[in-house]
Amino acid sequence: MILMTSNISTQFNELLTKLIDTGVDVGSRILGAVIIYIIGRLLVKWANKLFAKILEKRKVEIGVQMFLKNTVNIILMVMLALAVIGKLGIELTGFAALLASAGMAIGMALSGQLQNFAGGLIILAFRPYKVGDYIESTTGASGTVQEIQIFHTVLVTPDNKVVYAPNGTMSNAICVNYNHKDERRLDFTVSIEYGADYKYVESVIREILEADERIMKTPAPFIELGKLSDNSVDITVRVWVKASDYWTVHFQTNQAIYTTFNERGISFPYPQIVVHQGEANA
Repeated sequence: MILMTSNISTQFNELLTKLIDTGVDVGSRILGAVIIYIIGRLLVKWANKLFAKILEKRKVEIGVQMFLKNTVNIILMVMLALAVIGKLGIELTGFAALLASAGMAIGMALSGQLQNFAGGLIILAFRPYKVGDYIESTTGASGTVQEIQIFHTVLVTPDNKVVYAPNGTMSNAICVNYNHKDERRLDFTVSIEYGADYKYVESVIREILEADERIMKTPAPFIELGKLSDNSVDITVRVWVKASDYWTVHFQTNQAIYTTFNERGISFPYPQIVVHQGEANA
């Protein structure tokens, strides 16, 4: 009886020792993983800042900077995650085998995102647009490019809505870039009534255009009689301006034409219907 009690006590001590050793080992692994994670996060943050400074010093285009910084951050975070997993004692070979076995399913699930990633590389390589450009795509997305991310292009609409357009779709769609060129042509149609002195109206329009320094002298403004409509004589006016002045010149020139025409006695047309009344047969 004493011998049996002694054996039970010995086994209990051995089990308790194993539990303590296991607890210490697991605790040390967890503590080490936490320390690696904290230090790793600080190193990742420092590396991201250093990489950002290098890109800024080399004057890399802002859209490329955002894309590269996002990519580097993801790579560093993956490396940190692998380091933490390794410290916890999880075999990376087994972890890799698990990912390999699920590779097909993951690939199918991420196929669209891989297309978006490739689309982002195409956009950065061929640069159909950059951050700050106002674009309009056949996908229906339009707005000012705020950021080119790894998977999406972020647009801000004129009414301050944020649009996330997939890079894969944007790289394959027809895209109109309104800011790619420094100058843009601005078209007006100025309608006057029949009977007005065309030469006088033309001289007044030219006077208005010459007074605006934002309107380029070369190419020279184009003013010609464009169309004889049902109720008006339509004058075609074309001028060249800087892209940044496009809408300002558009609105202010319309206002100047309206004000000046009223001051000079030039009448604007309005729809007219001429009714002929025939005599009834006796």
